[in-house]
Amino acid sequence: MDRRAQLTARPAEQAVACDPLSSTDAPLSAASADSPHARAARVLEDNWTGTSTVPSRSLYPHQWSWDSAFIAIGLRHVSPLRAQTELETLLAAQWADGRVPHIVFNPSVPHDAYFPSPDFWRSSSAGRAAGAPRTVQTSGIVQPPVHALAAWLVHRADPELSWARGFLAGAYPRLAAWHRYLLHRRDLGGGGLASVVHPWEQGMDNSPCWDAPLSRVTPAPTRSFRRADLDHGAPEDRPTDLDYGRYVRLAADYRDREYTDGEDKGVARRASVEGGGGRRVGEFAVEDPAFNALLIASEHALARIARELGATGTARHARAERLTVALVERLWDPAEGMFFCRDVLNRDVGSRSHRNVRSAGLIPERGVSGLIPLLLPGLPRHIVTSLVRTACGPHFGLGGATRLVPSYDLLGEAFDPHRYWRGPAWFNTCWLLERGLRLHGERRRADALREAIVHTADASGFAEYVDPFTGEACGATGFGWTAALALDLLHDPGHGVSRTGTDAFDRSDFSDVDRSDKGGSRG
Repeated sequence: MDRRAQLTARPAEQAVACDPLSSTDAPLSAASADSPHARAARVLEDNWTGTSTVPSRSLYPHQWSWDSAFIAIGLRHVSPLRAQTELETLLAAQWADGRVPHIVFNPSVPHDAYFPSPDFWRSSSAGRAAGAPRTVQTSGIVQPPVHALAAWLVHRADPELSWARGFLAGAYPRLAAWHRYLLHRRDLGGGGLASVVHPWEQGMDNSPCWDAPLSRVTPAPTRSFRRADLDHGAPEDRPTDLDYGRYVRLAADYRDREYTDGEDKGVARRASVEGGGGRRVGEFAVEDPAFNALLIASEHALARIARELGATGTARHARAERLTVALVERLWDPAEGMFFCRDVLNRDVGSRSHRNVRSAGLIPERGVSGLIPLLLPGLPRHIVTSLVRTACGPHFGLGGATRLVPSYDLLGEAFDPHRYWRGPAWFNTCWLLERGLRLHGERRRADALREAIVHTADASGFAEYVDPFTGEACGATGFGWTAALALDLLHDPGHGVSRTGTDAFDRSDFSDVDRSDKGGSRG
């Protein structure tokens, strides 16, 4: 048995990664105690619970799914052990049907500290048929699938530690099941792309992109729930009571259906991203470009993980390429130069309300989600050129009117520079765009955006989100993914801090498939 096989065969360590971030695991010698690097690391230290990192001690006191993926990407630079533990804790709460829940609840946190709380979701009872875990309480919906990409980058930060702990070997089957769930249970439009069944699943909760499909939803009465978020944020910066009532209604209806997405249609359906027929769930089902772009990027990463473990990633790379084709065919609008969301339950919305949207069902709202596919290596060059032009144009102002890319169209009727996802700039979306620009050779623009992200994150106290024009902090400060992604950019080779695992979107990560290998992957 070779050394790699011996390491893979060893059981993963059970010890909790509770070392301080300034330990020998990753010393902060590259930066002074009063540098942006050190301040970002302190945020992650302050938000660490012993097994995972909360987004915010006050506003978000539990573990969030895509937050943890982004946080692990930053943590890998200062503590690869914590980064691995972050993802392992999240994946340990995976449901038997493959879904990774968007919240894993900390039992030591009072139920009234966050709404919806565990007693709203009732995962262990309402989710029993779908295989919700019995030992931990979770939500029943999901968030964008950044996890395989995060796992691959975390592994590369310290491969020796990863092999010794069996990190990749433990994560791979869970990540493969997670992707199967999205590709098979959530192909609600029948075209191969995953649909979200709640705005919270897409992560950009309050985007104007959801206004049209949400208008079909009868809101839950305001008196039926208490909004804990208003204890920590200004009402004018948060979703309205009407929107929140619709979120609650959708979540409650999904729970009362026992989190059912519909039956798997079998091997024939899995074989093609073209699909056919689809399945409809509830009153809300949307194909989102960012959600699917992150699934494609993670499918590429999962192929690399499979190859690292001794299998072939060829089938997964091929699947990612087919999904990229489906993304372009279903969500790309050449006239507008960006991707749009598709409301799979209302095929007339595009043709009625926007003459330039080529296909019925596209939602004519310009959200930052429509730029995120820039991070994909397989996009045709003309689409890359159009996306960059749109990002730098009057609707998003990259490199001109704005410090950071806003979450919504600067010229849109619903634009608000401070209200949650209706205009403010978010650090995770800007990080994804920076990586995409760099991947496609837009180095000057990527460098400028990187500098703006790092400076604004530090100057705002690592805010949850900021005014895109002024950089004024909004929402919570000391926010987990803001600190983590600023840290990741500070570790970029251009900053001279560290080269450890930084080439997150190196084209070779996604496209160096051995085409002579005709075997299938283990996923």
